[in-house]
Amino acid sequence: MARVPLLRRDDLPAEHKDILARDITLNRVLANSPGAARAFDNLGMFIRHRSRLDPRLRQLAILQVGWLARSPYEWSHHVRISRDFGLPDSDIAAIGPESEGQETGLDPLARLVLRGAREMWDGPGMSAATFDALRPHLDAELLTELTVVVAFYCGVVRLLATLEVDVEPDYQPFLQEFPLPS
Repeated sequence: MARVPLLRRDDLPAEHKDILARDITLNRVLANSPGAARAFDNLGMFIRHRSRLDPRLRQLAILQVGWLARSPYEWSHHVRISRDFGLPDSDIAAIGPESEGQETGLDPLARLVLRGAREMWDGPGMSAATFDALRPHLDAELLTELTVVVAFYCGVVRLLATLEVDVEPDYQPFLQEFPLPS
């Protein structure tokens, strides 16, 4: 149960009802601070819809953070979003074994992106070796965007955990299909 009220559109003044255009639990929690909700949504929508970073690489990085955080909300939502962007189930299933250093069959660039996300999760940031290994594949804009994606989602999972945002019933099947480790 969330630590702050789960607001509904009827709880909000007219000028803020649009915050709940997507009626998901995260937005219902963030609606407690309309300014924060708008800022959060702005960066999230840039990442999802306006970034030049390849959607597969972006989603792999986000899934890696969700996996490392053991975040049911983040993981379930981004399993679905990853599928919406065309990621095969084999990519999603590779996150756990790749996190454990096992061979997964992922291509070298995908493995580098996941390694960079793991390094950023562990902190304080991506190693110079990994960043430099990404340079031949990603220009300065894409390297920056990859870094923003991972940093943003490191923050998202901490927000979800702190505010105890629950997974909606519609997303539970993704946790059954691709369970997180205990």
